Amino acid sequence: MNGKQWMGFFGLFVMVSFGVVGQEVTVSTEVALRAAVASANSSGGPLTIYVQEGDYALTDALWVHASGVSVIGTGSNRNEVIIRGRGMHDASVPHGFWVAGNDCRFENLTIREVYYHGIQLSPGADRIVVRNVRIQDTREQMLKGAFDGNTPSVTCDEGLVENCLFEYTAGIGPQYYIGGVDVHRGTNWVIRGNVFKSIKSPSETVAEHAVHFWNFSTGTLVENNTIINCDRGIGFGLGSSGHHGGIIRNNMIYHDTTEGFADVGIALETCDNAQVYNNTVFFANTYPNAIEYRFAASTGNVIRNNLTNKLIRQRDGASATLSHNVTNAQVGWFVAPSSGDLRLASRVESVVDQGATIDALTRDHEGDLRPQGAGYDIGADEWLTPNQSPVLDPVGNRSVEAGHSLSIAIEASDADGNPLEYAAGGAQ
Repeated sequence: MNGKQWMGFFGLFVMVSFGVVGQEVTVSTEVALRAAVASANSSGGPLTIYVQEGDYALTDALWVHASGVSVIGTGSNRNEVIIRGRGMHDASVPHGFWVAGNDCRFENLTIREVYYHGIQLSPGADRIVVRNVRIQDTREQMLKGAFDGNTPSVTCDEGLVENCLFEYTAGIGPQYYIGGVDVHRGTNWVIRGNVFKSIKSPSETVAEHAVHFWNFSTGTLVENNTIINCDRGIGFGLGSSGHHGGIIRNNMIYHDTTEGFADVGIALETCDNAQVYNNTVFFANTYPNAIEYRFAASTGNVIRNNLTNKLIRQRDGASATLSHNVTNAQVGWFVAPSSGDLRLASRVESVVDQGATIDALTRDHEGDLRPQGAGYDIGADEWLTPNQSPVLDPVGNRSVEAGHSLSIAIEASDADGNPLEYAAGGAQ
C-alpha cells in the first residue's frame, strides 16, 4: 500500500504491533488514531500517522510523548480531517494534542472544540511543525507553548507555524483568556503566512494576542500573517515579562468598527532590539494606536516602513528608532479592508517607492519580489502595476515547496464551523 500499513479495528479491541521504529501507518477511526499514538509513545517514535478523511470525535486528548511523531491528514484540504473534542465547556477532552516529544509535525487537518488548547506543548518540546492546520473554538489559547518556573531553562524552541487558520467561528471567543499562538520563553520560532480571525473577548477584559511571544522569548520571526478582528494583534513581551530581538514584518492587521475590548495591532513590551517593519495596520474602530512600544527596558527597537491609519506611540519610557512610517492611511487605499485584504488598490504616491531600504526584505505579504520600482514600498504590500502578475505564497490549503505551482483559496467558516471557500472571483 505504497509503504503505508493499513490498520483496521473490528469489535472493541484488536492488538496491534507496529514492528520497526520509523514506519508509517494509515488510520480511519478515532480508536485507531489513539492506538497509533500510543504505539509511537511505547516505541519512542518516530512514526508518521496518515489520517483519512473523516470526523474524529475524541474521548480524551491525544498525548504525544515520543519524538518524531507526524500526524498528517490525507484529504485534499485541511477541512476534510477533523479532530474534534466535546466542546469548549466540556473538560473531558482538555486538548487536541498534548505534545512532549521533539520534532513532531501536524499537517493538513482541523482541530476544534476542546476545553483548553488545540495543541499544548510541554516544556522541552522543540522543533514542532504545524502547517496547514485549522484550529477553531478552543476555550483558551489555540496553540500553547508552556514553561515550568521550577526549570525555566527547559523551553519550547524553534517551532514553525505556517499557512494555518486560527478562528472563533461565532465571531467571538468564549471568555477573555483566549489567544492564537501563545509561547513562553520560546527561542527562534517562525510564525508565517497564517490567518487569525475573531480572537475577541466577550467580557471582563481584553483577550490575549493573535500571536504572543513573551516571558523572555527570543529571536521570534512573525511574517506574512493576516489578522482580522482580534482584540490584540502581535505582541512581543507583556508587562515586565519581555522579549529579546526578533522581527515582525509583512503582516496585515485589520479591525472593524466593533469596539468591545479592541486594543493595539502590534505591541513591544519590555522588548529590546526587535525590528518592526513593513506591516499594514488599519483600524475602523476608535482605538488610537496601531503600534505601541512600552516600558524603559524596551530599547534598541527599530520601527520602519509601516503603513497605518493610527498612531505609532511610545509609552512608559520606551525607546525606538522610527523612520519612513505612514500613519494617515485611508480606507480607499486598500483592496478589501473588511476581509483583511490590505493590498494597495491603486498607486499611492506617499507609499509606493517611499520606504527605507532593508536588505533582508526581499518579498512582500503575498510573496511578490521587493522592490518592484525605484524603491521599497511602505507597508505589507508591494504595489504592482496593472500589467504585473503577483507571485503568491500559500495561504489556504496544502503547503507547497518553493518553485511549485499553487492554487490559492481563502477560507472562512459560518457560525456552525461549516467551510465557505473563496477564490479570486468570489464565493464558490
